[in-house]
Formats: sequence, structure tokens, C-alpha cells
Amino acid sequence: MSAMAETIDRSAVPGGTARIDRRFAALKAEGRAGLVTFVTAGDPDLDTGARVLAALAEAGADVIELGVPFTDPMADGPAIQRAGLRALAAGVTMIKVLDMVRAFRATDTDTPVILMGYYNPIYAYGAERFAADAMAAGVDGLIVVDLPAEEEEELVRFTDPAGLALVRLVAPTTSVERLPSVVGRASGFLYYVSITGITGTASADISRVAPSVARIRAASELPVAIGFGIKTPEQAAAFAAIGDAVVVGSAIVQEVEQAVADGAPETAPDRVRHLVSRLAGGVQSAAARA
Repeated sequence: MSAMAETIDRSAVPGGTARIDRRFAALKAEGRAGLVTFVTAGDPDLDTGARVLAALAEAGADVIELGVPFTDPMADGPAIQRAGLRALAAGVTMIKVLDMVRAFRATDTDTPVILMGYYNPIYAYGAERFAADAMAAGVDGLIVVDLPAEEEEELVRFTDPAGLALVRLVAPTTSVERLPSVVGRASGFLYYVSITGITGTASADISRVAPSVARIRAASELPVAIGFGIKTPEQAAAFAAIGDAVVVGSAIVQEVEQAVADGAPETAPDRVRHLVSRLAGGVQSAAARA
């Protein structure tokens, strides 16, 4: 028996698309948008990364995106690229990412976890095995940033039967003609990329985002999360007023990086908890003003 087969526990964990749907239904019932947070798995090391993951949910994250480190992260900005390098240097692999989610599920069975990354690690793992193992570990969905809708069948034929959501990215450059093919087989929610370019390098312009969100809603009934360029509680509040969720990533990753730069990586969970608590407060304030 291989080491991988020995490590993976295939006992099913209730979740997947259903857990995401439950969370967004609860948010709708509360009359507010959700906060989606991103961190890189195992940054700056496996133990601290696990505590950072727990801190996200404790501080008010409604959905967690967990980045799978990759050697060629073409869509990521400098902060997330550096986070990926730290995680890879710490020995993070796909199987360790799944182990991290499984450990998280021992104490949290409610917060949806989405793995975000590139197709190569999934391909190397084996798409069919990955879909089964991810679901068993407690993963609820995937965002595969470099997998076009036209080529998604090779993954969807395994993720759909497993119950995993496939969250699709919609860009400012996505045409009206192409939009139906992008959202057609999506599940969980849709992620609107509010700026062109890489993550963490600019701030989103709400006047341009609002019409795009309306266009997406006309094409799909799935919740729309707005990400890229949202860094502060004030920005989170503003975009929460027009989206079903807001996504914050680079600003959180930078808190981990600052802890490392200060020579105190053990403080990363508390730094993250403080920022996410403020972001959650911003999102909730939007509902209070509505």
C-alpha cells in the first residue's frame, strides 16, 4: 500500500456543494453579504498555517478559500506568490493540504472550505482520486484559475459525482456572449474578479463593478462574490452592499508575511484574527445600513 493510500481517510464528510448552499442560504436569511477569506495553505509553516485557518473562522469568515501552493502561480500578485514559496519551502503538498482541511473539520463542520489554485497539482494527483479524497477530507469546492470552461469536463466529470462545487471566475473582460458558457456548469457561487491583472495590486472601482454584478445575476441564480482589490473594512462594507459576498485575500496574506518579517511567525494567527474581525464588522455594517 502506498504512503498516500495509508494517509487518506475516505470516510465521507457531509458537505461539498450542499455546505456552501447552506451557508449562503443562512446569509440571505440574515439579510447580509458574506465574508470570504483567502490564505495560502501551510504559510508560513504547517503548524502555524493550521492555526491561521482556524483563526479565520473564529474571527468571522463565512467561507474560506485555501490556496494550494504552486511553483508557477501566474494569476497571483507578489504577496501571494511569496506565501506560496514559503509554504512550498515548509514542505506543503496537496496531500498535506487535504490533511489540514481534515484536521479543521474536526472542530468546524459548518464553514465551507474552497481549495483555490491551478490545475497542474490536481492533474498530477489524478483528477478522479483528487475529487474523492478532497470530498472525504471535508473540502467543499474548487476554484481552478487556469481551467477554461471549455476544458472543464475532464474535472467536472469527477467533481460533480463527488459533490464538490466548481466555483467559476467571471472577469471584467468576460463578454455577454461568453458569460453563459462560463457560468453554465458552475456551482456553489460565482467569483467576480473586480479588476484586471494579478491579485493584490490595485483597488476595485465600485462604480464599474455594480453593473457587472447585475449582468452576472441576470445570467445565473448563483450567489456572486466580489474579489480582487478589496483590502479594508471600509471597502468590504461598500462591496457587501452590491454583492452576495466579498473576498479578501492579499491583505490577509500580508499579515502573515509581516509576522514572518518581524521574526515572530507565531503571531500570525492573532494578526489574521484581528484583521478578519474588522473585515467581518465592515461586511455586517453594510447590512445594518441597508
